[in-house]
Amino acid sequence: MLLLMTAVFHHIFRGQVMDDLRLYAYAVAQSIEAEAKLGHGYSYRGQQEETDRNVRATIISPEGEVLYESNADTGEMDNHAGRPEVKDALRYGEGSSIRQSSTMKMNTYYYTLLLKDGNVLRVSRESHSVWNLLYRSVPAIVAAICALLVLCMMLSRYFTRSLLQPVERMAADMDCMEKHTVYEELIPFAETIRKQHDAILNSANMRQEFSANVSHELKTPLTAISGYSELIETGMASGQDAVRFAAEIHKNSKRLLTLIDDTIRLSELDVPDLQIPMEELNLYDIVSDSAAMMQMRAEERKVILTVEGSDCTIRGDRQMIEELVYNLCDNAICYNNVNGTVCVSTGYTEKSVVLEVKDAGIGIPKECQERVFERFYRVDKSRSKSTGGTGLGLAIVKHIVTVHHAELTLESIPGEGTDVKVIFPRTSLT
Repeated sequence: MLLLMTAVFHHIFRGQVMDDLRLYAYAVAQSIEAEAKLGHGYSYRGQQEETDRNVRATIISPEGEVLYESNADTGEMDNHAGRPEVKDALRYGEGSSIRQSSTMKMNTYYYTLLLKDGNVLRVSRESHSVWNLLYRSVPAIVAAICALLVLCMMLSRYFTRSLLQPVERMAADMDCMEKHTVYEELIPFAETIRKQHDAILNSANMRQEFSANVSHELKTPLTAISGYSELIETGMASGQDAVRFAAEIHKNSKRLLTLIDDTIRLSELDVPDLQIPMEELNLYDIVSDSAAMMQMRAEERKVILTVEGSDCTIRGDRQMIEELVYNLCDNAICYNNVNGTVCVSTGYTEKSVVLEVKDAGIGIPKECQERVFERFYRVDKSRSKSTGGTGLGLAIVKHIVTVHHAELTLESIPGEGTDVKVIFPRTSLT
């Protein structure tokens, strides 16, 4: 701004100098005409002493000969016919020009006026150029810039603190961010941060709860294995008791292995940005194969397992989809009634492929329906342990559904049964 203002003021100054020269030229012209009437020629009668000594006056003939020069000897001066200001005066009655010195330190301003006798009056004066003014003003400019920088730093520090103070108060009290939100524009950010904060806390609580649940679930079969094996080792169990205890050890070992496998599997699925190999899969074939493998388990539970639907194509990981179908079917069989039914079906809708597992089992109370997909959550803990469930099957199902960008719905009526649907997006082939 200082540089710009210097240039602007210099432009105004140039205009002012030229206006002053014009007024001076008219004053000198009137004086010359008055002297001519008295027959005194160009002597001015001491005109130079009465005017600004910085201003030069020159009389030039139409041929360019210098007739009079107030500050120099006319005999030593060359012809001025080629000077632009003289040409303009002879052509238009007046003219002006500005010439810069070779050192660029000074500018010479010229103003010319055509006299009544045909000669040209030229007045001129020297003034510092803009470059010289800038050079002379550098110390002041540097001092002003330094002062402005210091002032700006102090003001920016003060205003930054003032602006950030509400944000710092929000950060210091994450649980009550809304009451510290001074800026209306920050309300959406505060909401997002609060949700993220709550999500992080929930995640931390879930991990802590998961660790506690894993420890508890592992402790139960390990305690049973340790107790039964100690009885056999000390000889307190023999014969049929030893056989029964060995069977219990085997049963709890299998439960322990299942629990460890499910925990590892859930940890694998819990990896952020999990990359899985996708391929075109026939969902009906996977459901048919899984149902065939689980037929014996259904017969043991005296449950009728059926498959309905037609060929449906989805994109996914075969192992995960097989695991999803197995867990849903296994859950439907385990939590069923004697002579109950489980129907697994596949089909198309307008924009999706639907896998449905519907049973006529014991059902799920409404207050528990939103929690059945949580890790280790059991609606009926005694029944879960009797069936050998780990409480991780539906949690695994939820993760598989998420990584396949599918949707999961559950409808259940206690005493009547449960209907679980997995809704996959349709592929380009379908």
